[in-house]
Amino acid sequence: MLQPLKIIIADDHPLFRQALVNILTTHFENVSLFEAESVAELDEVLKRHDADLLLLDLNIPKAHGFNTLVSIRNCHAQMGVVVISGQEDKITVSKSMSFGAAGFIPKSTAVEVMVTAIKSVLAGQQWVPAGCNNFEAIEADSMTSKIVSLSPRQHSILMMFADGLLNKQIAYELGLSEATIKAHASAIFLKLGVHTRTQAVIAMNELQLEKTPITA
Repeated sequence: MLQPLKIIIADDHPLFRQALVNILTTHFENVSLFEAESVAELDEVLKRHDADLLLLDLNIPKAHGFNTLVSIRNCHAQMGVVVISGQEDKITVSKSMSFGAAGFIPKSTAVEVMVTAIKSVLAGQQWVPAGCNNFEAIEADSMTSKIVSLSPRQHSILMMFADGLLNKQIAYELGLSEATIKAHASAIFLKLGVHTRTQAVIAMNELQLEKTPITA
């Protein structure tokens, strides 16, 4: 008997999650679906289930822009990630693909096209909207590349810095000693070329989403 296709839907809008559930159950046979509406819930789902595909909204709570995408690609390299976003500009698409997404689906995409996109990614192909094929690689000497080069543990700790957690709180959350957290912090500062938590968090903002201009 074939194992079910396991797909995680990470989006903080219940109506959109339900719409995706309806689409996936209608167009895919033998599929198991898991839902998360925040990074914390997504982490729990990833601990419990070995998923084949993640449909990720970049704006879920505590995502810190592209940082959750980077972290997931580092920790779950075998799982395909498709970004599904309301931000459809070429810069967001380009960065998503540069940071390891296998596909990018705008939320305005028609159902038939969305299904085709997901099937393409499951078949091992990349999928982006028409006109967004020429995405640029990350510059090797940029701060962004330095952040991407952090280990999964270091990146998780950096995101906890951004959430305002103290070393002892991070140690408790990760089941490590405070001395180990301090050692990781020193390694993070060295890799990023900074000296303080504040500077590290400012550097991390390189991976924040750019605000889409509002047009009249």
